[in-house]
Amino acid sequence: MEGTNRRETMALMGAAMLAGTAEPAAAAATPVIEWNMHMFSSNTAKFPFHPNAVYKPDTEKLPLDPLPPYEAHLKEFGIDKAMFVQPEPYGDDHALVLDCLARTSPGKFKATSLFYPKNPESPKKLAALVKSQPRIVSTRFHAHRGKEMYLDSFAADYVRALWKQAVNSGLIIELHIGPNYATQAADAIRAFPGCRVLIDHMGEPKLGNPYEYANMLELAKLPNVYMKLSGIDYIATDGPDYESVRPFTRRLIREYGAERVVWSGGSPKVIDVHMKGYSAADIARVKGGNLQRLLNW
Repeated sequence: MEGTNRRETMALMGAAMLAGTAEPAAAAATPVIEWNMHMFSSNTAKFPFHPNAVYKPDTEKLPLDPLPPYEAHLKEFGIDKAMFVQPEPYGDDHALVLDCLARTSPGKFKATSLFYPKNPESPKKLAALVKSQPRIVSTRFHAHRGKEMYLDSFAADYVRALWKQAVNSGLIIELHIGPNYATQAADAIRAFPGCRVLIDHMGEPKLGNPYEYANMLELAKLPNVYMKLSGIDYIATDGPDYESVRPFTRRLIREYGAERVVWSGGSPKVIDVHMKGYSAADIARVKGGNLQRLLNW
């Protein structure tokens, strides 16, 4: 009996040792994924800005082809996969994003879409886009102070129609919303059980007051909502690590949990700073593992 117990104890110790070495190995094998890059080209003849664009960037500061510099950025910071993000100046004209997808590998790049919710043709346009290019895996909604032109309310029929089409197409809902829209967004999320939602730029904390931001934290109670730890430079100036806002980011991570926070923008090393004390597995989840699962990548 004594020998048996000893063998069992040794086996358990061995399993524990293997588990201890497996976690760092699994974390190291997890890809780093970014969901942040807006693709712009100075070639406005080929890729014109939309007539309804809410702003237009200075073309003199844009590359002719945005793909090579972005791929160089990914290589520099050790980023394995990325999402091309449809920028507002192109509206619902996805020509540039589609061009970038056509010249890259499905294993490395996917993309988001953007449509005008008030346009009754937008649901059909979205369905057609996804059918023609399955690497379009998300669509974006904008609603925050300074961007009220896209929609009046998340309860509006035209918003729900576009949201429903996105869900039917299997897309992730990307919400670039301010804290004042968090309660409306929660109602829309509950109206479509099972939809997957990603909140952009930490829910733009500077575009609301503390009472409104409390509703952004309440969204963490919905299990299908993810929070993107991006736009840290919007609220802090002490880059590249932005340690001054660690109390805020750590609270955000605690509310949503390491399994529902994703990183994007700049260097993924910022997560090592803001998640100090977390396990290697949790850090790897935020750097890319959660997006890998969310995007089935």
